[in-house]
Amino acid sequence: MGAIEDLITELARLPGIGRKTAQRLTFHLLQQPSEQAGRLASALVAVAERVRACEECGNLTEEQPCAVCRDPRRDAGLLCVVEEASAVSLVDRSTDFRGRYHVLGGRLSPLDGIGPESLRLDRLLQRVQEGGIREVILATNPSMEGEVTATYIQQLLAGQQVRVTRLARGLPMGGDLEYVDGVTLAHALVARQEVG
Repeated sequence: MGAIEDLITELARLPGIGRKTAQRLTFHLLQQPSEQAGRLASALVAVAERVRACEECGNLTEEQPCAVCRDPRRDAGLLCVVEEASAVSLVDRSTDFRGRYHVLGGRLSPLDGIGPESLRLDRLLQRVQEGGIREVILATNPSMEGEVTATYIQQLLAGQQVRVTRLARGLPMGGDLEYVDGVTLAHALVARQEVG
């Protein structure tokens, strides 16, 4: 295998990148000035060398603890549990949430060999037991694995002096009922709210 094939193979390993997209990216990079490829390579090396999981919450950071955990303006009593670090910036950009986070590093998936020991559940329990947390907000994905993970965490925290809540689920804005799946419609019906 040559250098081109090696790059295609490595790019195709990225999530959401198939072999054809990896080929397009490779040939695009080959058409760029060599300095641009050098900057990309340097950025990849820098990320690999400097970025680590925050020891407190699991968010990706260059400093320990991360900026969110260091921010004194954030409510340390609110803890939003997410599956991946990418969800931290998504929630922060899209909402007014001013609490702190806990990144699990995945979700329970017994078929893929991901059990409770593979996630940062022990650290979550430790953070709750240390005190000061009033509410744990479960913000796992609305998938089968996300639901299983949320249920497991709810059971894990049962008996602790903390309120456990789940993100609301239901119908998307602008959606038509005829295109909504049955599970989403059932959740929306159960979580209905009074109007007026």
